[in-house]
Amino acid sequence: MFKPAQLIAGGFLALSVLLSPLALAGDTLDRVVKSKTIVVGMSGDQPPMNMRNRQGELMGFDVDLANALANAMGAELKLSPMPFGDLTKALADGDVDMVLSGMAITAERSRSASFVGPYMMSGKSILATRTALEQIASGGIAATDVKLAALKNSTSASFVTQAAPNATLVEVANYEEAIAMVTSGEAAGMVADAPVCKLQVLRNPDAGLVTLDKPLTVEPFGIALASGDAEFLNLVQNYLRAYEGTGLLTKLRQKWLENSSWVAALP
Repeated sequence: MFKPAQLIAGGFLALSVLLSPLALAGDTLDRVVKSKTIVVGMSGDQPPMNMRNRQGELMGFDVDLANALANAMGAELKLSPMPFGDLTKALADGDVDMVLSGMAITAERSRSASFVGPYMMSGKSILATRTALEQIASGGIAATDVKLAALKNSTSASFVTQAAPNATLVEVANYEEAIAMVTSGEAAGMVADAPVCKLQVLRNPDAGLVTLDKPLTVEPFGIALASGDAEFLNLVQNYLRAYEGTGLLTKLRQKWLENSSWVAALP
C-alpha cells in the first residue's frame, strides 16, 4: 500500500529546518512544535477525499495528505471529524490547527481563513436518477424548479442558490442523508463535487443513479488555516510545493481518483 511517509523521507527531511527559526513566531506553529501534535479537521464523509472504512477508521486523499504534513513536521496527527458546516468555526475557535476536507477556496471563506493550495481541482455536479437528471438538463440548471439537496454551509449549497434560483434547496448534514432523499424521490438530485457524485454511482449500481459527464464549475480545493499566522501558512505552503514538485500529490490523485480498488474497504 502506498505510504505518504515513505515519500517524504529523504529530501523532505531538509524542510524540517524551517521549524527552528519559526517555532516561536506564530500561535498555531508554536502550539504544533511544542505539543508535537497537529489537529486536522475534516468531515469524514466526503469520499474519495475523506471517509470511514469498515473498521471505522478515516481514509482518503485528505487523510493521506494530512499524514504527510504531520510526518514532515515531526508531529503526531490527530484527526478531528465533524460535520462539514462546523469546520470553519472550529478553525476560528482554535479547536483544530487546519482544515483538510475537500474545501473549495472562495472569496467568502478567505475572509475568515487563509488557504494554501490548491492541492486539487474539482467542480460541481449533480447526482440523480436518469429521468430526474434529464428533466433538470432539459431546461437548464438556471430554470429548474425541483428540490435539490446539498451539504450545509458548502459551496454546493451556495451554487444551488445562485445557479438554480427556482430550485428548492435542502441543506443536509452528510451525503448519506442526501442520497437517501434522491433514491426515495424526496429530492430530484444531490449537488456535490464531481468525484463524490461519480463514487456514489459506483457504490449504488442498482439504484439507477447517474451523474453529469462534465462538471458544471471548476473549483480549487485548499488547506484552510487560521488567519494571522503567516509563519505557519508559509511552512505549509513550502511543504505543499515540495509535494507537488516531487510527485506526491500526483500519486495521491492516482490512488484516490483513478483507481477504484479502495472502494472495497468501505462499509
